[in-house]
Amino acid sequence: MEGELALMGKYLGAGLAAIGLAGAGLGVGNIAGKFLEGALRNPSAAPGQTANLFVGIAFAEALGIFSFLIALLLMFAV
Repeated sequence: MEGELALMGKYLGAGLAAIGLAGAGLGVGNIAGKFLEGALRNPSAAPGQTANLFVGIAFAEALGIFSFLIALLLMFAV
């Protein structure tokens, strides 16, 4: 009984940690959407902001990858 409870807790914790992947997806969509909105309003300034776009996407994706790593660690490392 204790082993089943521990297994359930492990999978529940991994599922909760994977919620960060949804947050990363929302963050990347928000960043890209706001960039596109700004680029359509002022097309001449868009090339100067492309580097900032990629940095923002990288930070948002890094948080998603970290949450995925935590979920995998909870499932397979213990």
